[in-house]
Parts: sequence; C-alpha cells; structure tokens
Amino acid sequence: MKAIKLLALSLASTAILSFTPVNKKVVVIDAGHGGNDLGANKDGVLEKELVLNIAQQIKQASENGKYEVILTRDSDTYATLSERTEQINKLNPEMVISLHINSTPEANTPKSGHEIFIQNTTESKNLAEKLSKKLGECAIKEQNLNILKNSKSPAVVVELGYINNAKEREYLSSPDGQRQIARKFAEFINEN
Repeated sequence: MKAIKLLALSLASTAILSFTPVNKKVVVIDAGHGGNDLGANKDGVLEKELVLNIAQQIKQASENGKYEVILTRDSDTYATLSERTEQINKLNPEMVISLHINSTPEANTPKSGHEIFIQNTTESKNLAEKLSKKLGECAIKEQNLNILKNSKSPAVVVELGYINNAKEREYLSSPDGQRQIARKFAEFINEN
C-alpha cells in the first residue's frame, strides 16, 4: 500500500512539474522617448508613438518564442535614461534593442534607411551586424549614448527610418509597415 501511495505521489509531482513553465531568457525592447518627450515629429506623426506601437507588436509577435520580451515602457510614459538602464540591468537580458526614428534639420530629407548605433564592444558589434543583415544592410556607427554605455548587456540603438522623409514617414506610421518591422525584429530575436 505504501509503495502504491509513493508511486502515485511520484506520478502526481512529475505531472505538475512537467507543466511548470521554464523561465525564459529575457530580451529588452526599449521604445524611446514617451510622455512629454515626443522625440522626432513631423506633420503630427510622433516618434514616441511609432516606436511604442512597434515595440508592442514585437512583444506580441514574440510571445511563443524562446525569449521573453520585456518592454521598458508599454504606454505613453516617460522614464529618464538612468531609470531605463537601471531597469534593464536588473533584468540582465541577453540583448537590448532601443527603438528610435531618425530626423535631420531639413524640413524634408532625401535620406532614408536604418542606422544602428553601438558601443565599442565585441558583443554589441556582433549583435548589430546580425541585426543589420535581418533589416537589410544598414550603417553601423559607434556612439557614446547613455543606454549603450550604461547597459551591462549587449545593446544597440536602432533608428528605423527618417520621420522627415515623406515615404518613410508614411511607411513607419502605417499599420502594415509597423507590422512588417515588428515581424523582422521578432524573427531576429528568435533566431538568436
């Protein structure tokens, strides 16, 4: 009788443990700006809104992947750069991707395309090179940006396009454009 009870207890605990979720490794998506910090803007299109929408879609598209995607903000709120990096460092993620939209001083610019900013570390460079291939070969530049220099994890800042380029602004603000961008990032995250 004792053996049967022990076997039943063993089977029950095995069944419970087999349904316990395994802790996933973390990827942080930082949607730049927020709150009273609009970021770049043109004709009523705001960087803070575009990057938040794309970040939320990346998280949603990554739900069944091998990483847990955590956003530094999931609403129109503002956190200082030091608060963001403190939050990121507590999470100790595998990688950090900070999303932004570029702009130039001109009212309208012919400039287009992505740019990736990195800190001068091997991990950051490797992350940027892989991401550049996924997004379609883009410029990779070293910059001394707060999130790059203060994050303890490999980090990149990605400029998704130019808000003052009419064609890119239209693409970045369209539901289809945002979905395509988010899908590329979700695929990238799950391939690494």
